[in-house]
Amino acid sequence: MQATDLLIEGTGLNTYYGASHILRGVDFSVRRGETIGLMGRNGMGKSTLLKTLMGLVPPRSGSVKVMGRDMVGRPPYEVAQLGIAYVPEGRGIFGNLSVVENLVMASRAGTRGQRDWTYERVLDTFPRLKERLGHGGQQLSGGEQQMLTIGRALMTNPDVLILDEATEGLAPLIAREIWRICALIRESGISSVIVDKNWKHVTQVTDRNVILVKGEVVFNGSSDALREQPQLLDQYLGV
Repeated sequence: MQATDLLIEGTGLNTYYGASHILRGVDFSVRRGETIGLMGRNGMGKSTLLKTLMGLVPPRSGSVKVMGRDMVGRPPYEVAQLGIAYVPEGRGIFGNLSVVENLVMASRAGTRGQRDWTYERVLDTFPRLKERLGHGGQQLSGGEQQMLTIGRALMTNPDVLILDEATEGLAPLIAREIWRICALIRESGISSVIVDKNWKHVTQVTDRNVILVKGEVVFNGSSDALREQPQLLDQYLGV
């Protein structure tokens, strides 16, 4: 593996909220072209890990490198400028702006040529959004808002897409559409990190999976290896 293939590298991360020790010596990396599932029960540190990698919550110790650059103490916008797109839990669209405006404001030229995520390509991927271009963000359903948030992130032509709680609170039909989109993103060559509670769907679109328990990594392996360990799934994911 070449050094340039390692896009995100978190090493020995210890992150606190006040006196609460949330991440405990976590190592986490993302390689070029890799799709990773990040799983664990509620309150195990998944969102804190993502926020630590994005510079939203500084670690008390450990290092975060993005594209080989040390990013601890750097503002989140610098992480984003290096090609990391973050779709947080709760979506965070601009409700007073139209679908078109939400998408266009995020547009950034890519370097993949015909494989770039253009406005037209995003609308082809999200036909529901194509039907609602003039609607304000607040007028969309929860599933449509999630699609808009993912589409907006893709408009930045990221090297890594981080998706927190991919299908949380969505109807099954809409959730299936989100998983279809996750598979398309994987096929496009963009690296991604997907947080979701449904391990069966997660492992269908990921190369590798990480399970956190009380802020520690208890599993780091392939999707096939995870599916072959029902006792581990039962113990750590409660299935």
